[in-house]
Amino acid sequence: MTGGRLSVAVLISGRGSNLQALIDAVASGRLAVSLDAVISNDPRAPGLERAAAAGLATFVEDHRAFTSREAFDDALGRRVDALAPDLIVLAGFMRVLGTRFVDRFLGRLINIHPSLLPAFPGLHTHQRALDAGVARHGVTVHFVTPELDGGPAIAQAEVPVLPGDDADQLAARVLEREHVLLPWVVDLFVARRLRLDARAGVVFDGKPLAQPLQLNSVHP
Repeated sequence: MTGGRLSVAVLISGRGSNLQALIDAVASGRLAVSLDAVISNDPRAPGLERAAAAGLATFVEDHRAFTSREAFDDALGRRVDALAPDLIVLAGFMRVLGTRFVDRFLGRLINIHPSLLPAFPGLHTHQRALDAGVARHGVTVHFVTPELDGGPAIAQAEVPVLPGDDADQLAARVLEREHVLLPWVVDLFVARRLRLDARAGVVFDGKPLAQPLQLNSVHP
């Protein structure tokens, strides 16, 4: 915790547009957290430049420098431990984290995934949604557990799949909702309205969450 605010570390692999959404939310006063650090597994990730421009500390743990997934996870875990964040946000982090890492930070590790989980875990979600012919697509923020994209969902935002959509058009529409959903969920966490319970799953305002929160119904 820094200056009375909960601290957040953000893990990225690419351009960092969701990181930018968090940076903008903090700068505007809509999100009262301390963004303490940004960590990438790729030294070429454009999101590192976004972080540096915002005055955030940046670190790189290049997964290609390690001989095994476990060795990378351990180094990343030590880096995160040294920062001691209250919340770790996977924002376009494209490495699958092992059980030992996830268990180390269970309950303070969240991920944003571009589909309405449990539909379309993994990669290429927008094309898969189009191939499946679904009418609605969207984005999910969930607590991370060892199962890939299988942790309890916290909140979702839907978008329509429109006639003539291609994967890029659908991805752009989803991304707009990602940029609203992620800061909102982080705000709920730092306000201590969210927690992960071993038995009950996601607990929201003291009660087990039967269904993911829906952005459109509770947030402009």
